[in-house]
Amino acid sequence: MDTTLAAWLVIAVAIAFANLPFLNERVFGFIPVKPALGKAHAKYFVVRLLELFVLYFVVGGLARMLESQIGNAFTQTWEFYAITACLFVVLAFPGFVGRYLLKRKTARPA
Repeated sequence: MDTTLAAWLVIAVAIAFANLPFLNERVFGFIPVKPALGKAHAKYFVVRLLELFVLYFVVGGLARMLESQIGNAFTQTWEFYAITACLFVVLAFPGFVGRYLLKRKTARPA
């Protein structure tokens, strides 16, 4: 696989996976969760953060696999993981804004 294609693939998957916890009410996109009584959202914020944490490592595993197929996979130190985790959180910002910060239009009683 070409290095440019692999890099764009990792970026596209990272954007999709970073926003996945905020775009639906299912865990990892396929495990349904029942909403609590009186709650508008089925998933709690902590569940979304744990999902984001797991998906970060899934994207990292994909990137590592593609890197090893292209050539030598380089060892990384804690700085690399700190920077990529922060970047993953930044990529999740549109989903977070859409879920928690935008006001929803509600139906007005007649």
